[in-house]
Amino acid sequence: MNLNKKTISMFLLLISTSLCLFAQTNRPQEPKEPFDYVSENVVFENKVDHISLAGTLTYPKKGSNFPAVILISGSGPQDRNSELLKHKPFLVISDYLTNNGIAVLRVDDRETGESQGSYNDTGLDGFVNDTESAFQYLKSRKELNHSQIGLIGHSLGGVIAPIVASENKEVAFIVLLAGSGIRGDQLMLLQKELIERKAGVPQFGIAQGQNNMKGAYDLILKSEDRVQLQGELKDYFTKVFGAMLPENQINILSKQMSWPWLTDFIKFDPQTVLSKTTCPVLALNGSNDLQVPPKENLAAIEKILHENGNKNVTVLELEKLNHLFQESETGLPNEYGTIKQTFSPQAMTIVLDWIKEKTE
Repeated sequence: MNLNKKTISMFLLLISTSLCLFAQTNRPQEPKEPFDYVSENVVFENKVDHISLAGTLTYPKKGSNFPAVILISGSGPQDRNSELLKHKPFLVISDYLTNNGIAVLRVDDRETGESQGSYNDTGLDGFVNDTESAFQYLKSRKELNHSQIGLIGHSLGGVIAPIVASENKEVAFIVLLAGSGIRGDQLMLLQKELIERKAGVPQFGIAQGQNNMKGAYDLILKSEDRVQLQGELKDYFTKVFGAMLPENQINILSKQMSWPWLTDFIKFDPQTVLSKTTCPVLALNGSNDLQVPPKENLAAIEKILHENGNKNVTVLELEKLNHLFQESETGLPNEYGTIKQTFSPQAMTIVLDWIKEKTE
């Protein structure tokens, strides 16, 4: 059989997709009922934006006055388990922490599960309001120690956590899992470069991609109106990609890059809130994280917090872990679904030990 390059590429893609789907059926870390702790479905209100949010609160069966954490998901609408490629990292983390004496609230993002609202019509302020609403809800629970409520944010959640902590001094501590320390546009350009280089894209293609996307980000940085921005992006992408992408794909790309939470993130400089964050901070990244590269972001986070006078800061780069905190080979996103591990036991142990130290 004579196969051309396109046919071979499609064939390899089908094989890799099949392997990925096969691997997705094996998630050995996923806990199964019955749980040896209380698991309660809860609903609370975001009174600022007038929506109800749903989630699961877990806490030990015996005892009281438990320290507690709120899990904050990364970008894109996710359910309370933060499910991705059949992995349920927030379920795994909450099970581990609760079995070790810490109450955990994990919440459906807007427009997912049983939560109301529209995710892609919401800016970062809306997600901050959601987390603050979750915090106030936990303060209403008699089982918990109201002076020991902290936040654990992954990726975009690692942006939301310090915003909340900088405004609410009752937040006892925050844990940043692949949280960013540099402005959003700079992070996304760096992410794109590292992923493409790791995937074998030629240097010319990488440089061209950087130039193309920087032009789009520059439009976003100057934008103040969502509708106007979408039109400007459509004109820009038509000029840049018109010969390669059909009009409907350009329309989709322009709409997606005009989503309020994404434009807010691209404009957001973490220094503005980290410089006001005074509670204890644990910042973790994996050495194989290509989406939030560890060296640039951990160094920035540590520098900003120390300059702010916050000396209660622990920053760690964990070997071989990717953006999802899985033990990995390359760190490329196409590896996420093929890895059986959902979340590194080493990382969970570090988080648990640190929280216990801060809440003794």
